[in-house]
Amino acid sequence: MLSLAATVPTRGFDVELNVAEGRTLALLGPNGAGKSTALGLVAGTLRPHDGHVTLDGRALVRADGGRPRAWVPPHARQVALLAQEALLFPHLTVRHNVAFGPRSQGTGRRAAAAAADRWLDRVGLTALADRRPATLSGGQAQRVALARALAAEPRVLLLDEPMAALDVDVAPALRQTLRHLLADRTAVITTHDVLDALLLADEIAVIDGGRVVERGTTAQVLTRPRSTFAARIAGLNLLVGSWTGDGVRTPAGEVAHGHAHAEGTDPGIAAGTAMTAVFRPSAVSIYLDERHGSPRNTFRGTVRTLEPRGDLVRVRTDHLAADVTPGAVAELGLVPGTDVWLSVKAAEVDVYPA
Repeated sequence: MLSLAATVPTRGFDVELNVAEGRTLALLGPNGAGKSTALGLVAGTLRPHDGHVTLDGRALVRADGGRPRAWVPPHARQVALLAQEALLFPHLTVRHNVAFGPRSQGTGRRAAAAAADRWLDRVGLTALADRRPATLSGGQAQRVALARALAAEPRVLLLDEPMAALDVDVAPALRQTLRHLLADRTAVITTHDVLDALLLADEIAVIDGGRVVERGTTAQVLTRPRSTFAARIAGLNLLVGSWTGDGVRTPAGEVAHGHAHAEGTDPGIAAGTAMTAVFRPSAVSIYLDERHGSPRNTFRGTVRTLEPRGDLVRVRTDHLAADVTPGAVAELGLVPGTDVWLSVKAAEVDVYPA
């Protein structure tokens, strides 16, 4: 078990996380939220002001008011960090790059080379063993970096947005390799890509402003998000407000739902209870004048941005997003600054406790 409970006041960071053995945790959150700080504390590239990091009960670091009580240097932690850039040793061959970890732990040259060949086979790069890093593509280099990290047999693997520097046509192959290699490994991955979370992670923690604002299984967080960032990465509209007995009163307006037995909406829920309403952008219709109908929710908004989404356009307004056809955008004359009405049927809304 990996356990982190630490503060870094200079970064506004105060986070507690636990990762069970053999599980992969995805850290999601906006830039500057504290995801890389969490990885740095575990890897040993950053020290906490207060708190601890432990691995299987062994203290990797413990601090009290800035005073160190325990400290294990990075190379002795059994933790490997895979960064966005491969950072391979340019003067070494691929095989010798991968053998570096075992060699640094005292393994003999022949055994280290054999271990390197095993890991290169697992990432599908046996044929490149004698090449130099300068001759590799970005995807190949990142696979070599992955093999190098795993050849050291770490107890925990940390991955800091491993697909961020790769071309979109290369990332899927590395993602599939990671899915296979992380299946029975303890790992923490930071990402902005919902596919990384879906395919690689057992659990998700959303960090915002140096705090964990949401935690749950991947399915829970991506289907019933409770934070704005999780809802956005899951492609859902999210409105938070208070329960009125019939719906949720939110800053965008009151939201009625059509699920008679929606979680948390039984008659015993007290008025004023914090509740969340979510619905898909594809369920939202846009009009230039107000539409009425029952049961239907309508909201006033102003178009802020228009983003291409395959054969649709995602129209973002003050509080909501709608996916519409390019023809609808043209017919309605939608541009940033256009005042619109947005409508979603109550049956499309899911409501649950915030």
